[in-house]
Amino acid sequence: MSKPNQKAMHKGGNPTFKMSTLKRVLKMLYSFYPVMMPVTIACIIFNAVVAAIPAIFQQKVIADIERFYKSGDWSAAKEVILPKIFILIGLYVIAIISITLYSQLMVYITQGFLDKLRCRLFGSMQNLPVKYFDTNKHGDIMSHYTNDIDTMRELISRSLPTLLQSTIIVVSVLGIMLYYSVWLTLVVLLGVLAMSFVSKKIGGGSAKYFIRQQKSIGKTEGFVQEMMNGQKVIKVFCHEEKCQEDFDNVNETLYHDSFRAHAYANCLGPIIGNIGNVLYVFIAMIGGILIVSKAPNIGFSSIATGITALSIDIVVPFLNMSKQFTGNVNQVTQQINTVVMGLAGAERVFELMDEKPEDDSGYVTLVNCTVDENGNISESEKRTGHWAWKHPHSDGTLTYTLLKGDVTITDADFGYEKNKPVLHDISVYAKPGQKVAFVGATGAGKTTITNLINRFYDIEDGKIRYDGININKIKKADLRRSLGIVLQETNLFTGTVMDNIRYGRLDATDEECIKAANLAGADDFITRLPDGYNTMLHNNGANLSQGQRQLIAIARAAVADPPVMILDEATSSIDTRTEAIVQRGMDKLMEGRTVFVIAHRLSTVMNSDVIMVLDSGRIIERGSHAELIAQKGTYYQLYTGAFELE
Repeated sequence: MSKPNQKAMHKGGNPTFKMSTLKRVLKMLYSFYPVMMPVTIACIIFNAVVAAIPAIFQQKVIADIERFYKSGDWSAAKEVILPKIFILIGLYVIAIISITLYSQLMVYITQGFLDKLRCRLFGSMQNLPVKYFDTNKHGDIMSHYTNDIDTMRELISRSLPTLLQSTIIVVSVLGIMLYYSVWLTLVVLLGVLAMSFVSKKIGGGSAKYFIRQQKSIGKTEGFVQEMMNGQKVIKVFCHEEKCQEDFDNVNETLYHDSFRAHAYANCLGPIIGNIGNVLYVFIAMIGGILIVSKAPNIGFSSIATGITALSIDIVVPFLNMSKQFTGNVNQVTQQINTVVMGLAGAERVFELMDEKPEDDSGYVTLVNCTVDENGNISESEKRTGHWAWKHPHSDGTLTYTLLKGDVTITDADFGYEKNKPVLHDISVYAKPGQKVAFVGATGAGKTTITNLINRFYDIEDGKIRYDGININKIKKADLRRSLGIVLQETNLFTGTVMDNIRYGRLDATDEECIKAANLAGADDFITRLPDGYNTMLHNNGANLSQGQRQLIAIARAAVADPPVMILDEATSSIDTRTEAIVQRGMDKLMEGRTVFVIAHRLSTVMNSDVIMVLDSGRIIERGSHAELIAQKGTYYQLYTGAFELE
């Protein structure tokens, strides 16, 4: 697991987003679009500057009108004023083109970024260990792809561009105001200080609850997904009211966080806007007083023109500039909430992306091979039906070991949590072609042993060898390609029955898939489906019975044609008549293969070469069916019905 993010804190310990998250988003944007991003930013900056320029033109025009009003020479005024108007029109035309270009670029950048981000997120998720999915709610994981990604869409397409544009306008207008009048600028800045105080008080609370809202949405989606999966159980035990009560509690938390977040956010805009209106009136009053009193005007323009009295050609544009200034300050404060929410979503996405991937230090690979009459093994690029372990050594040499399915576990200890072992001193010796069965109560450790063989988890102590090679040296993908697994919980994917069988080996032909279905005893019911092998399956094969789904899973394992099979309660959902059919097919499937069988029904393991009885993570008995019956121990009692497996 990755280290938890060290979040910055508000007073009182409330989390907020890290600036590093924003930097990471921007860096990723630039890496995806190194040309489009600078062009888009340039367009935004140009539009922002153009938006601030009219104040200058207004001041110049008013000054010209005031000057020509005294002389009455309006024809001369026309020659002076019209070029300025045409320049302004030209700037606006260019700005319209720039806005159009920027809008189209942002659509492309935003959707393209989200597309690439989802691909990266899914790729990162695929590399996570099984433990991650065992310890995190699937609905919460799904929330990363839906809600969190959606908040990032708002962040990139709207909030950040608006924030940048408003900031540029604020800076530009502030510079223009300082150029014309320091006194009036100070008045505006006092108003902005009031805005900042209000924004800090209200905006801080909004940001806190927007972050909480993102987490609450993930929890709610996780809860709903869990309830959907368990609907049958809920109805069997008539727990609808209890589930409704639990959902109400989860939903109430989401409501509380969302209400507070949006309540703060919705208050902020009107308050800031009205402060701006009050400031407008206040500037008009102060400006009028200064004009009447002929107070000297101080600004950066005074450096060139000298200090003169404040005039109306300064005050009138200043009113518009103050309105524009406070309006964009309001825009900045409004967008901060959306930015916070977007970055909260981004942080959750990055947390998933930064999860430590499944560790794989293996270097032994599985390759196609040919074997000559002398037993020499040669690597082949084509599928030959024979496989070998390709083992590179430190001296640069290569050795090839024929894949036979010889699996040994020696003195293995394991615990899902540190210092809480669930397996103790487990030793298993499975020779090629042997059928090894595990019998025991629920929680005895049967499935855990098979999870260690395919390295869903790694042992803490002991050794597991595959054809004499330590499995830690074998790349996990190659190790798992050599194993066929039928899990207790069947998972079927959206697609045809043929697609689901072919999932065991994607290059399998239709004929090979049908042969595997026949072997598993699934062909009979498949041919009776509406479209046979082309029947579409949805929602994990909900239109099939549990037994039918399991038969397809067995056929999927059969088409993979692995040398080692793991059958984890493979016939648990099949009736006794169908079990007899499946058992005959599985016996054919198991010919020449090493097979590990986990079963509650002793009838499925009686023909095993070795049967191991587990209790509390320890092997308490081992031997063939006849040997264990002769011992008259736990297995004998199970067989005779003296007690049953729990």
